[in-house]
Amino acid sequence: MNLQDYIRDIQDFPKPGIGFKDITPLLLSPEATAFCLETLVNSLQNQKIDKVIGVESRGFFFGMLLAQKLNAGFIPVRKPKKLPFETISASYELEYGTDTLEMHVDAIQPGDKILIHDDVLATGGTAKAVCELVEQLGGEIVQMNFLMELSFLNGREKLGSKEIFAALTY
Repeated sequence: MNLQDYIRDIQDFPKPGIGFKDITPLLLSPEATAFCLETLVNSLQNQKIDKVIGVESRGFFFGMLLAQKLNAGFIPVRKPKKLPFETISASYELEYGTDTLEMHVDAIQPGDKILIHDDVLATGGTAKAVCELVEQLGGEIVQMNFLMELSFLNGREKLGSKEIFAALTY
């Protein structure tokens, strides 16, 4: 199965000059979703995962499926003031300004084996902020996995030697 057949390109979204990768055709196909999930799981090569992080909001779709498949807990990482309990936060650079992500303070115990999942690895700012959250709480990042990597944006460079897997690379 070719997963690229299930990714729709939308030009000039959300603003002029941006080529958006729409995953909703993938989500509409149970077969493509199952194939993509197996591809992501197989990349772990039977490594032990205690918790899966899903990054708001498109990282929640497969993040939750990965957690269930791996018999692991699920941790939502969200924008500020979206989580109801005490949080820790990390900020990251955007093209114009900064943004912040938050996670509950009790989400990770020291030594927990963590899988970080998001839909796209682009410039790496979001992924780097999530790594900072995991490391603040003493978690061990086993892998960062993504549905897609936009390799021309060089996001891997911000992530150092972390293990990274993407089901699709553009």
